[in-house]
Amino acid sequence: MRLLLWFGDHRQIRLTDASTHLGVASSTAHRLFAMLQYRGFVTQNPSTRAYEPGPALSSVASAIMRHADVRARVRPATERFNKEFGETVHLARLEGSHVNFLHAVESTRAVRVSSRAGKVVPAHATSSGKAMLSRLPTEQLRELYPDDELDPVAKRTIATRSELQQAVQRARKWGYATSQEESEEGVASVAVAIEAPSGTLFCLNVSVPTYRMTATLRKEIAESLKAAAEEVRVQLI
Repeated sequence: MRLLLWFGDHRQIRLTDASTHLGVASSTAHRLFAMLQYRGFVTQNPSTRAYEPGPALSSVASAIMRHADVRARVRPATERFNKEFGETVHLARLEGSHVNFLHAVESTRAVRVSSRAGKVVPAHATSSGKAMLSRLPTEQLRELYPDDELDPVAKRTIATRSELQQAVQRARKWGYATSQEESEEGVASVAVAIEAPSGTLFCLNVSVPTYRMTATLRKEIAESLKAAAEEVRVQLI
């Protein structure tokens, strides 16, 4: 880690300089560089034999900046929905068969759904996951779920692939997905998927305590999210 941090001040680092900087033998510094090079975090310049930042280091930095930028770009929309409904709003991204909750604006009500920002949850157990899965081709959905039985997250989690396919079909028809205590007791939610220009699938989700989630409110949330989908899409990368 100290070697990687040192690249913040040096474009190239020689083996002898690394050895001195770390206070270790040259053989130890060489082994550290060898592992970093194996993982793609550094490359060795064939002319100077010095080490330079590798593609893995650049890709990690770019991904962090990209994700931070996404949160900043979408924040005005999530804050608007939070004020409109007084409930917790999430931004999430589909990662294989899981949902990664990237950002949340939590409700200020005494009884509220807590932020899930930073959590990763099976897609079949959430409205966010079902909404984003509805944007995938049927063949890709089967690849993600080769087995008919699905792992439960809560008592009401969808239990089979056939049930999931039905839920995904409804989401395709309606343009949004819902969840009723499928990932957490006492929590209901509505989600609309948004495909970024890059092809990455994101979604906006409004989560509400079940006793406040009426059919009317569910419809209002869905229509509001759908209406804002294009506005949010152009903010994504």
